[in-house]
Amino acid sequence: MTRREFITLLGGAAVAWPLAARAQQPKRVRLIGALMPSAADDLEGQARIRTFVQALQQLGWSDGHNIRIDTRWAAGNPNNIVKYATELVALAPDVILAGGTPTLGPLLRATRTVPIVFVHVPDPVGAGFVDSLARPGGNATGFTLYEYGIGAKWLELLKEAAPRITRAAIIRDPELSAGIGLWAVIQTMASSVAVEVIPVNPRSDGEIERAVTALGRSSNGGLIVTGSALALLHRDLIITLAARHKVPAVYYDRFFVTGGGLMSYGPRLVDQYRFAADYINRILKGAKPADLPVQASTKYELAINLKTAKALGIEIPPTLLARADEVIE
Repeated sequence: MTRREFITLLGGAAVAWPLAARAQQPKRVRLIGALMPSAADDLEGQARIRTFVQALQQLGWSDGHNIRIDTRWAAGNPNNIVKYATELVALAPDVILAGGTPTLGPLLRATRTVPIVFVHVPDPVGAGFVDSLARPGGNATGFTLYEYGIGAKWLELLKEAAPRITRAAIIRDPELSAGIGLWAVIQTMASSVAVEVIPVNPRSDGEIERAVTALGRSSNGGLIVTGSALALLHRDLIITLAARHKVPAVYYDRFFVTGGGLMSYGPRLVDQYRFAADYINRILKGAKPADLPVQASTKYELAINLKTAKALGIEIPPTLLARADEVIE
């Protein structure tokens, strides 16, 4: 090999080396944080995250390949939520999924720069999380749970299914703006259907048991369970107590009915995790939360468990059954 040939070869290799090095560099793995209010072994919570991951896969994002999802489960503990919100923000993720009002507040207190996509938040404007639904204005956007008017619908359905009811306990979380707003609507509606409504603000299993047991002592008691992390965590207990004391109940989501509850009316909450995946996909591709409008649920479903109705001694009116989207027999 001549000297000129050697120098030419060496120069060509010097050009090729950086190109080869760049070609071998792995693609950037994007980090997605997820803060869930439920426990890690909660089946409904797992179903929601599974739906989220599957939706991301359909959009081209695969956990362990081009994204990494770091999920924290708070198990209904407010201290855990604050702790995990701080931990997730410290990881500097590309975006965070917030599973409801209890998680969104602490996340926004921890960061005003990391993009956040939330689900199951009834009143993000009233709670101060966003400036408006059309123009969120900050680092958070997402999907609302329902409008407060649904509270009147729950009371109407309870009275229609069990006309004998004259008293109804409303299980709610008064620390959430939704708990206050729903109570106001239900209270306004109560006189028109001749039902006395009683707020129940439980903080423990014992308080829930005392409230439902008190309803069961008479033949005219009913129950409405509004959306909250508390209701999610204690759903098995609430369903069991309602069955034991023969208390007709209306719930905010169908998973209570598939678990043995009497009736539910509301959006399918698991669907919002699929919608959230779409927003997160857009953010990972450069969109800003401030430019993505907060969206409301447009489809509401009525589910009725006829087996539970029979056990309670209730005959569901045919007109109500005809309106049901799902009937469990």
